[in-house]
Amino acid sequence: MSREHFSSRSTAVLAMAGSAIGLGNIWRFPYMVGENGGAAFILVYLLATLLLSLPIFFSESIIGRATHQGTIGAMKALAPGTAWRHMGLLTVLSPLIILSFYSVVGGWSVEYLLKSLTFDFQGATQEDLGAAFGGFISSTWGPLVCHTVFLSLCALIILAGVKKGIEQFSKYTMPLLFLLIVVIMVYSLSLPGASEGVKYLLKPDFSRLKASSVAAAMGQSFFSLSLGVGTILTYSSYIRTEENLLSSGVGTAAFDLGFALIAGFAVMPAVFAAGIAPGAGPGLLFETLPYIFSKMGMNLPWLSSLVAVLLFVTVLVAALTSAISMFEVGVTFLVEERGVKRSRATGLIFLGTWALGCLCSLSFGPLDGIRLFGKNIFGFCDALTANFLMTFGGLLFTLFVGWKMKKEQVRDEFTCGGQLRFSARIFPAVYFLIRWIAPAVILLIFVTNLLL
Repeated sequence: MSREHFSSRSTAVLAMAGSAIGLGNIWRFPYMVGENGGAAFILVYLLATLLLSLPIFFSESIIGRATHQGTIGAMKALAPGTAWRHMGLLTVLSPLIILSFYSVVGGWSVEYLLKSLTFDFQGATQEDLGAAFGGFISSTWGPLVCHTVFLSLCALIILAGVKKGIEQFSKYTMPLLFLLIVVIMVYSLSLPGASEGVKYLLKPDFSRLKASSVAAAMGQSFFSLSLGVGTILTYSSYIRTEENLLSSGVGTAAFDLGFALIAGFAVMPAVFAAGIAPGAGPGLLFETLPYIFSKMGMNLPWLSSLVAVLLFVTVLVAALTSAISMFEVGVTFLVEERGVKRSRATGLIFLGTWALGCLCSLSFGPLDGIRLFGKNIFGFCDALTANFLMTFGGLLFTLFVGWKMKKEQVRDEFTCGGQLRFSARIFPAVYFLIRWIAPAVILLIFVTNLLL
């Protein structure tokens, strides 16, 4: 069976950057920075990306590019007849669980884009917006419809295939994403009092760093790059043999870091300008920011409405670029391991994630009384994947590349048979990080998550 590949290194990097850049950057990163001390959290986040996330990224890339197969096929090819094949199953289920609740939040962005287009935020107080957000997510039909719309958009992109769907969507939307978030940042920085937000992001206060903050920074870096769930492995399996994995990994991490930092400077200065506490939590995007833009644009309501529209277009597009990478993992499994046609595989993944996503959505309303380990269904799926399945998957990937695969095989894949001289020079350091440092740090995160 012929297999599609990304057309070039640049399109591969844009696709993988699209997988990495999503709600983790716009929704999760700013409020986690706010809750964990600002600049000190960012420094730990940068360090975690270099010492933890990139080695895991390279591990997934090596496995995917070496086999040109999805997660299960890759494990069967590299470790036939061993229990490692079960790791492939884990990394098929994990992204589909994530996609189920992720598409619910993606649906919220659909709703809030419509609200911004109809000027719903004008003149509203923060209490009004908070009540409106709580009322919306706890209702039954509105969130379900938006969840369905968002997931349908993902399915349409996946149906078009790797080149015509994923590659083309990423190629045009990634530059648009950066343009939009820069425009929002410029507006935010222009607000009176924004300088305090800039200081908060640039001046570290290490006294506010706790063990939980360090673990949160490492976990955020992990979550942001979509590691441990097979999305990078799957995308890497579409990369041509002669491409440079070092460049792809560093390019993707640079895009992800850059976007997260710009998002921080787009959000925090506006938060300080409005006199709101930086630790506003998960409601920051859907409650606080619309209020800020409305309040700051009282004299120019059209401007604040325009910024709100740009914000939620950015959120929607970023959510889609990440969601399609998770969607593709399941589709690749059904197509390559079960011989299902791509159109039918897309439909099956859509139905499964839509059904679980409906339960996640309803857990804020009619199903709120159902608790799993003290959390509603949405919170349980989020905690299960972010705190355990992703970290466990990342641990297995690094152990597999560092200890199961032969060192010569790993070196040949990373350096394209020794042809890439710079990759060959730094390979010992990369291999050391994969084999020793990344597994130890992942275990530390795992234990911390269990104890907190």
